[in-house]
Amino acid sequence: MSFFEEKNPEMDRYLENHASAEPEILKKLRRETFQKTTQPHMISGYQQGRLLTIISKILQPKNILEIGTFTGYATLCLTEGLSKDGKITTLDVNEDLAYLPKKYFSESEYSHQIDFRLQDAKEFLKETNAFFDLIFIDADKENYAEYFRLIKPRTKSGSVVMFDNVLWYGKVLEEQPKQKSTQIIKELNDLAAKDDDFENLILPLRDGINLLRRK
Repeated sequence: MSFFEEKNPEMDRYLENHASAEPEILKKLRRETFQKTTQPHMISGYQQGRLLTIISKILQPKNILEIGTFTGYATLCLTEGLSKDGKITTLDVNEDLAYLPKKYFSESEYSHQIDFRLQDAKEFLKETNAFFDLIFIDADKENYAEYFRLIKPRTKSGSVVMFDNVLWYGKVLEEQPKQKSTQIIKELNDLAAKDDDFENLILPLRDGINLLRRK
């Protein structure tokens, strides 16, 4: 649950009731995430999922990178817009939870386009030579600024990058935050706003999404 949902749950319900329906596989995955995980609020959820799908469908990307798979909800949303010969590489380090995204990826009609790896994202980005049309990061906040630095060389003109949780329950308004994660998220938001190679906008959806486009 986000900072904004807590402030106005009625508005949140209204927004969900007036958005496109999520596919049945996502309904099942969302239910099982709440049944079997200790932090189900980490799931992207209905509204954010539909945003990811729409952006992916607009771009029709051939190569997507996701950092932070969790149970695979956002992954499956992003796959809906993949070009027919496209693929998504999704990275996570939680071996104990890997069975859940694997289960739903295998059931998905896009299973042949999903490359799920249990691998540290920083290592992957330092090793890969691939360029990505669309990148979604929803992972360890303490590495957000480093992820930004590492993904930039892996983008090209027109590439879209999204960082989740960039309002951090409103903590980004703290002038001198003590929490490390808050400090790093503020650093990321500053980096994104000041980088002349990108244009960006923070969307106040759920806990905030920093949406960037490479010029």
